[in-house]
Amino acid sequence: MAPRVKQAVVLVGGKGTRLLPLTLTRPKPAMPVLDKPFIKYLIGSLASAGVREVIMACGYKSDLLAAAVGDGSDMGVEIVYSDEQSPMGTGGALKLLEDRLDPVFAAANGDTLTSVDFSAMAEAHFSSGAAATVSLSKVDDPSRYGVVRVGKDGRITEFQDKPRPGEEISDLVNTGVYIAQRRVLEYVPPRTFFDFSKDLFPLLLSRGEKLTGHVSAGPWTDIGVPADLIRLNLEMAGRTHQSPGWEDRIAGSRISGRFYIGEEAIMRCSEACESVISKGCIINDSYISGTLLMKGCRADGARIERSVIGEGCALGRGCIVSDAVLGDGTVVGENEKVTGRSE
Repeated sequence: MAPRVKQAVVLVGGKGTRLLPLTLTRPKPAMPVLDKPFIKYLIGSLASAGVREVIMACGYKSDLLAAAVGDGSDMGVEIVYSDEQSPMGTGGALKLLEDRLDPVFAAANGDTLTSVDFSAMAEAHFSSGAAATVSLSKVDDPSRYGVVRVGKDGRITEFQDKPRPGEEISDLVNTGVYIAQRRVLEYVPPRTFFDFSKDLFPLLLSRGEKLTGHVSAGPWTDIGVPADLIRLNLEMAGRTHQSPGWEDRIAGSRISGRFYIGEEAIMRCSEACESVISKGCIINDSYISGTLLMKGCRADGARIERSVIGEGCALGRGCIVSDAVLGDGTVVGENEKVTGRSE
């Protein structure tokens, strides 16, 4: 990011209800991606672009988030945690921080992984003279997201929130990453629930303020549901080199597709296809496909497909788990079948 943007606010106040029961024991931004809290990938990208202070606008389980992420010293940034007393929306959360923000700051939703070139985005923002610049990405199904129409000059002309399939005004969606002038927060009413994209941006357009879009060519992933969490882990597994000696820990096993096995994890006489096995898991004589196993799980003679298995779960011989989400510490007995979401 350009030298003039050294401060970012990461909005991490949501409860992540669509990821239940996993979010009963951790906030959404602390969900693991290859044994690392998801939010640390975003913070690392900000740090590499020159951001030096990251303010985490927290709400749900902020103490657990701070414990998982730390003070930022390992990423070269200073992380400050700011708690909301009650949900205020993304715009309201930023309004609470108005007095401590730089004249130009970055903001990002804490539930997305993006390959945005923050430096290029900042350069585009300053050269355009816009009140705010919104990172955009082209997607195949824009109906799941906030859709944005952009003119030939890069100026945003319209916003559309989660339209019906086939009614989208464009294939560009808001990825939840912004660079803004602090003065735009003057439009946000104090002590009011207010959304940055749904409320503030349309208001800015109506007042004649200039908003520009910055299209990123790289991948962008929103963690909304368990399938997204699996997909993101697999995407990162496809880009990441395994730690040295990992082959010794999968002796007698067969793997195919994207695969990751964490430190101290062992897989014996098993088969894994398109799966992530986190730190400290012990897998024996099992079949695993399209699945994320969080740290410390054990499976003996189990069949697990298209599922997210929380920390410290135990899966007994002959059990079948498919299309399920198991909360931390779940025990599945011998020959038991679990299908669909499990609380």
